[in-house]
Amino acid sequence: MGKITIAIDGYSSTGKSTIAKQLAKALNYVYVDTGAMYRAVTLYAIQNNFVGDQDDIEGLVNDLPNINLKFVPNTDLGLSEMHLNGKNVEKEIRTMKVSGQVSKVATIPEIRHKLVEMQKQMGTEKGIVMDGRDIGTVVFPNAELKIFMTASPNARATRRYKELLDRGEDVSFEEVLENVQKRDFIDSTRKTSPLRKADDAIEFDNSDMGLAEQFGRIHDFALRVIGKLG
Repeated sequence: MGKITIAIDGYSSTGKSTIAKQLAKALNYVYVDTGAMYRAVTLYAIQNNFVGDQDDIEGLVNDLPNINLKFVPNTDLGLSEMHLNGKNVEKEIRTMKVSGQVSKVATIPEIRHKLVEMQKQMGTEKGIVMDGRDIGTVVFPNAELKIFMTASPNARATRRYKELLDRGEDVSFEEVLENVQKRDFIDSTRKTSPLRKADDAIEFDNSDMGLAEQFGRIHDFALRVIGKLG
């Protein structure tokens, strides 16, 4: 049976990565979390004082050759984790500190160009599930299946808030909601590869949907497309 490319885009905290991981595992496909790539670059920028109270975007762009990103398989978890310059940073890139800066870093054209080229290379043999903001519009415009995930800001903030509390972060719901809304605005209005639904993408609103139902529906979409290939 032929393999396809599956592009999952959408707003922050819609559960794109969770669904993409489940889908890749069920289909025995490769999963790529592009958000982790942008978060890792953001972490590097924070650690090296390129973003924060005063931003040095030019300095960050000039330092791009010193940023090495790699997905390293974790056999215990059955998935790959993000390594930045040889160090596992999977936990560090999921903090609110990084969330507060990542949309800004992701607007930088030179960074998007570098990461998009890496992402395109990863999908040359198909059999891949990739999630992000511009996968169906820029990275894989010819993907056989495109999903655009959305949900209300309150629903997304509630999920993100619970996730952060479970990790032990000291945050308020209001802070998380503000971050979600701010990221929506930045992601949707940036000049380079703004977040938007591809014309041929399936819009998927999961505001009032549990994970099992979400996975079941999207898995059915994938099987239908794969089935058409024979």
